[in-house]
Amino acid sequence: MATHLPTGMEHHPDIVELREHYERVTSTPRAQGIEALAVLAGLFLAASPWIVGFTAFSTLTVTCLIVGLAYTGLMAGYGPAYERTHARAWAAAALGVWTIISPWVVSGSVAHGKNIVTCVIVGAVMFLLGLAAISMATITANGAAMRLGRAGRADRAGRAGHAKG
Repeated sequence: MATHLPTGMEHHPDIVELREHYERVTSTPRAQGIEALAVLAGLFLAASPWIVGFTAFSTLTVTCLIVGLAYTGLMAGYGPAYERTHARAWAAAALGVWTIISPWVVSGSVAHGKNIVTCVIVGAVMFLLGLAAISMATITANGAAMRLGRAGRADRAGRAGHAKG
């Protein structure tokens, strides 16, 4: 009787280990904090024309609403499935940059004091949260690999010394 073993790449031990690593990373308080702050930043940007009071500038109002909701959607879906959605963090960082420059780029004369301050501050926060989300798993993965690599070498050397003795 033949046993059928899964042959797809999704069952490769390295892929399975990587998925488990990303699940561990996104379940940390740091990752959850980044995701929560990013969702709040996106929602604030979407509501900022009404909160700060620049709804008279319709192009910037629509831009903030759309970009804020898009950012919220990108970063809200980030945590549960990092291995499939980490590219979203790059898009989120790009939306942060767009938010910073939007008062000068969108049509009409919308570059005024409170518009500029709001977009620059919220955009910078969005950009930094996007970068934090991008670097979170990379730093953790590299740090864990370095610790495991050093520990693995030391452990193997220790076992080799005991085996000889």
